[in-house]
Amino acid sequence: MKILSIQSAVAYGHVGNSAAVFPLQRIGVEVLPVYTVNFSNHTGYGAWRGPLISPADVAEVLTGIEERGVFPQIDAVLSGYQGSEGIGDVILDAVARVKAANPAAVYACDPVMGNAKSGCFVAPAIPVLLRERVVPAADIITPNQFELGFLTGTEPADLESTLVSADLARDMGPRTVLVTSVERPDAPEGTIEMLAVTDDGAWIVQTPRIPMKANGSGDVTAALFTAHYGATGDPALALARTVSSVFDLLQNTYDSGERELQLVESQGAYAHPRMQFEVTRVR
Repeated sequence: MKILSIQSAVAYGHVGNSAAVFPLQRIGVEVLPVYTVNFSNHTGYGAWRGPLISPADVAEVLTGIEERGVFPQIDAVLSGYQGSEGIGDVILDAVARVKAANPAAVYACDPVMGNAKSGCFVAPAIPVLLRERVVPAADIITPNQFELGFLTGTEPADLESTLVSADLARDMGPRTVLVTSVERPDAPEGTIEMLAVTDDGAWIVQTPRIPMKANGSGDVTAALFTAHYGATGDPALALARTVSSVFDLLQNTYDSGERELQLVESQGAYAHPRMQFEVTRVR
């Protein structure tokens, strides 16, 4: 399997491609990483150095890959945080060219906008870009519950309303929606859930909530789910593998006391997921 991943890169820590690439490689996926920024560290520190890569330069790299004749072999295009409308245009153009070369290829978009605690933390133009142009072009989207509500103009607050919102998102274009953090009042305290919705049904999995904020965990989640779903065609199995791996990554990080994901140290969790959580069909 080959995935073209167009995301940010950091030298220290793990977000964007610096979070997504190694777990994908560890499960046997060939990754073509294309960088949209090259920063010293993620911006959550409040200070960072390094360049934003211009949309024109990102496009040049993509054209160079295309000139090697690789696009017909690409199974999926993966994107995360989109820092500008210009980068969005470049990603959409790359998706169109990959799909022209390989009609079976899919586009998996993590529509990064914010979360329930901090609200929307991207430039005002980005949610509009995602809602009106990017999400309609995607086959798979991996929003958190807040982003799902933002995309669909809804306020999902329980399982039923989250399913309704996911269907509204699917009406926009993508057939598969992975809601990466479902919170609902009737769930046991100290738990969090992940929900996958496709044409074939909907599946949910519940895990203990690990009390930490981990930059990059969403990037790992989107990457692993895209790869597992692409490899198996089974959304429940892809969900089970992804949740198992990401939970152990987060637990290892929490236990370490470190701020950054213990990405390399947790490699066994990607290669051999424990499958310790039960996936339940809810539709």
